[in-house]
Amino acid sequence: MTHTKQLSELGLFDARVPRYTSYPTAPHFASEFSPGSFRDWIEQIPPQSAISLYLHVPFCRRLCWFCACRTQGTSSDAPVLAYAQSLKAELELFRKHLPEGVKLARLHWGGGTPTMLPAPVMRDLAAHVFDIAPLAEGGEFSVEIDPNEIDDARLDALAAAGMNRASIGVQDFDPEIQGIIGRDQSFEITRAAADALRARGIQSLNADILYGLPNQTQRRITDSIQKLLALSPDRIALYGYAHVPWMARRQQMIPSDTLPRPEERLDLFETARRLLIWDGYDEIGIDHFARPDDGLAIAARTGRLRRNFQGYTDDTAPVLVGLGASSISRFPQGFAQNAPSTAPWKKAVESGRFATARGHAFSAADIWRSRAIEALMCDFRLSRSELIADYGAEAQELDDLIAVASARFGHFVRITREGLEITPEGRPLTRMIATVFDEYSMSKTGHSSAV
Repeated sequence: MTHTKQLSELGLFDARVPRYTSYPTAPHFASEFSPGSFRDWIEQIPPQSAISLYLHVPFCRRLCWFCACRTQGTSSDAPVLAYAQSLKAELELFRKHLPEGVKLARLHWGGGTPTMLPAPVMRDLAAHVFDIAPLAEGGEFSVEIDPNEIDDARLDALAAAGMNRASIGVQDFDPEIQGIIGRDQSFEITRAAADALRARGIQSLNADILYGLPNQTQRRITDSIQKLLALSPDRIALYGYAHVPWMARRQQMIPSDTLPRPEERLDLFETARRLLIWDGYDEIGIDHFARPDDGLAIAARTGRLRRNFQGYTDDTAPVLVGLGASSISRFPQGFAQNAPSTAPWKKAVESGRFATARGHAFSAADIWRSRAIEALMCDFRLSRSELIADYGAEAQELDDLIAVASARFGHFVRITREGLEITPEGRPLTRMIATVFDEYSMSKTGHSSAV
């Protein structure tokens, strides 16, 4: 029996499962969660510690049809400027409850399109953030860059503010595919943005590219990957396009009959994967790649790789605070998410209240199950002794789940002296194997294809 046939019989090509950028996943957050818990968790951050901060800018000059993120299109700068003022109000509220001496291990601006902010607003916002919590030694300030929405003034502002890592969304360079997904971004304009970033001393460059796009073929993805490699990014995220038109209405613009079949998606991924490895990238988890000297690759080799809402990361800070509409925060105590729409978020913060709309306080089981899933997603193995000694897992319950995974996935997993390991041949099944350790309901409508 072929490898593909074995994967098919285990349901890989039919399954819809979480990406596990959090556990529990966001659909399981409770709407009755109190903003008071978010405030209390901020106040319980240890003084003098290092945390991570995420600022969300949910505006785009145009809406790409493939995107399932919470964004809104605007041709005017007025709502973006107003939003930036509200972000400053939320930062001031955050300052009131933040313990003394806290610094930032990571600062990330995402969206949407944070580079829609005018240069003076960028400088002002960055100064405001660092007045509240300066960047720690060795800290990282990263920004998502839209090559279609950047210029010298904004690049100069970001560089002067201390940005030292940039992330460029590529998706695909094929003009026909770009037309179908509503994303017009030539290789030339992308290369110009990368060159302009490096000219300003920003050497750490991330790039995202998608497989499983409409009319995508192995020849086309090969061409796009080769063009991407010409930019020599330090990290590459090779994400599978998630076609969820029931959740993201704009995706209804993409004809379903143009999408590759699941088996073809796997072939597209493998084609891109081989090209990246041949070019010297280390494979990181299920869908990231990094130069061997990049922090992500080092974290993977040393057991410090982690997973959060941006995917794989070398950020080990125990607290991630998300500000802006729809942002999600993670604390040792649980998750808190802001109101997803800008109007209620803005109303709350401008009246001096946190805009927390949903959240989840961790149970004892959440803590060890979360680590088990993260270990499988990051390292393709989990340590029984670590989960019992450090995360409070019950030995019998854990052993029962390991036995379930072994029975269900056969030779694609191995029970070892340490615990459980996913074999190299079984790595396409990683998200499915992780579901064995997920005790929450698995609704197909809320998740994307397993491949």
